[in-house]
Amino acid sequence: MVIDFHSHIFTEEALKNAPKGMFSRYEEVFRKKWEPTILEKIVQDMDEAKVDKAVVVAIDAETTLNYKIPNEVVAEAVKKYPDRFIGFASVDPHKGVLAVKELEKAVKELGLKGLKLVPFMINVNLNDKILYPLYEKAQELEIPVLAHTGVMFDVGTRMKYCKPLDVDDVAVDFPDLKIVIAHFGWPWVDEAMAVCQKNRNVYFDIAGWSPKYLPESVVRFMGGMLADKALFATDYPLLPRKRVLNEFLALPIKEEAKKKILEENAKKLLKL
Repeated sequence: MVIDFHSHIFTEEALKNAPKGMFSRYEEVFRKKWEPTILEKIVQDMDEAKVDKAVVVAIDAETTLNYKIPNEVVAEAVKKYPDRFIGFASVDPHKGVLAVKELEKAVKELGLKGLKLVPFMINVNLNDKILYPLYEKAQELEIPVLAHTGVMFDVGTRMKYCKPLDVDDVAVDFPDLKIVIAHFGWPWVDEAMAVCQKNRNVYFDIAGWSPKYLPESVVRFMGGMLADKALFATDYPLLPRKRVLNEFLALPIKEEAKKKILEENAKKLLKL
């Protein structure tokens, strides 16, 4: 089995409501036009790549950017393709106690299996105390937190909120909470690897990168001491899954480690 631990659904409404020019830099970097995603095309992309399941994430930056991919949209996608999609919720911490209630509803009523955080969209560092009630609830619900770290290209947002070292505070304060450092924290790669190595409850994914361009240190850690902490991920639709998977399989990593990264580590986090 192959599990893509990090991918997206972009609705027409969300793209229409996004701040003007917000995604223009992505179109330059990834050389593709930003368009609403269609569920059938997502599944087709998975089939072509022979990817069995994919985590699809909501996004909530409503109070700061008026931008949102609602939890209900993700839940509907999972309902339509329950054998293919695994849904992660997102809630805006600036909503206070309502955010905590929304997360609980997303898990208990909508059936979502994790929490996605976008610190650069909500202008909050990952170790900011405003997020602690959400971490506490996620720990109680026994769901993983997928936290964006490192570079992003959304126009008008700031990288300073996305440092993987901040995850160390969260991991220490919530030792039973499973946390995934998305995008392996680039350009703070050494920090990200150190945080994963230090903390039993911290993992990382390789979403948004063509594997043949992964930093050598990341490949070395994936194939070695952090093989139990790495997760295969694409950041679809930024990159097609077939390309990402084929390039990953070509990496100089032992087959035992590849199986962990493609399947076993995600199964443990998602309790599949």
